[in-house]
Amino acid sequence: MNFAQQHLTSLLRRMSLDAILFWSLENIRYLCGFSGSDGALIYAGEERIFLSDSRYEEQARAEVRGAVFRKYIKKIEGIVHGLRSLGVKRLGFEASALSWESYQKLRERLPRVSLVPLAAQIALLRARKEPEEVEKIRRAIAIAAESFRDTLPRLKPGVREKTVGDFWEIRMKHRGGESSSFPIIVASGARAALPHGKPSAKAIEKKEMVVIDFGARHEGYHSDETKTLVLGKPDHRQRKIYDLVRKAQEKAIRAVRPGESVRRIDSAAREVITRAGYGNFFGHGTGHGIGLAVHEAPTISPRGAGVVKEGMVFSIEPGIYLPGWGGVRLEDLVLVTGRGCEVLTYLSKELKDNII
Repeated sequence: MNFAQQHLTSLLRRMSLDAILFWSLENIRYLCGFSGSDGALIYAGEERIFLSDSRYEEQARAEVRGAVFRKYIKKIEGIVHGLRSLGVKRLGFEASALSWESYQKLRERLPRVSLVPLAAQIALLRARKEPEEVEKIRRAIAIAAESFRDTLPRLKPGVREKTVGDFWEIRMKHRGGESSSFPIIVASGARAALPHGKPSAKAIEKKEMVVIDFGARHEGYHSDETKTLVLGKPDHRQRKIYDLVRKAQEKAIRAVRPGESVRRIDSAAREVITRAGYGNFFGHGTGHGIGLAVHEAPTISPRGAGVVKEGMVFSIEPGIYLPGWGGVRLEDLVLVTGRGCEVLTYLSKELKDNII
């Protein structure tokens, strides 16, 4: 029994649930293997029913494991029939995935069934990765990293940000990626102060800093990494900000160990930046989990909850963003191990290796 099965078995018992209805595609894929774009999963301990329509019948029969497949014409009606066949009286459901409209339809058709919203109770369902999941993330990392190396010769003065981003997307698919994890971020000069700056028609200029945030998807699993490059010899301020962010990242990585609070890991990075006087320019969390979704549990931030556990994979990505000047963000993915963590991403974040 893996981490998720143990968690769900305990949850069903603890909350006196007969079953849980899974609606999100990431959790459905995680629990039964289906990779299509529509369906539902009824998880009732040893009894599990995956439901979808005729478009996915052959795909479901080929992919789905540990669950029987049932075809529906109308989704809600199919789910209702499946729940009745199992005699479900108390049903948990994904509060963040089920729409209000679908919830109301279930209530109308199942007046004697108690519908129990689940949020925090299942937020960590996919957080601890099995070894085979880690290997898929490693492969996604390699696809993205080698595609970066393919793209690096094109990162030079006069080239437009969007040209770099488009070429990069092509290289990741060429190297076997299903897609990029998200639209690649290429933000140069003053635009590097935009944490999610989409590639624009702006030409990259000499002596500018360029923040690039990229990732690939492999067999459903994502990577995520950020480098900041300098086109030419960095000036004093560029070097100062870069070194500060690097120190913050290194301190946070050293803080990662089983049982450590997510807030403490965040504060390890945040304290470095705040003490240097730049706390107001680091507005996002230090990290996020990654797997079948680009952003998933755990959340490494001042508002995060809980502790990290062995098998979790998440980012460490502090940044400083100065309006009108630019910014620096450095991001690596770490795997929590028995005594600390392993940095999975392998492209160097040392300044000397990021001057081009």
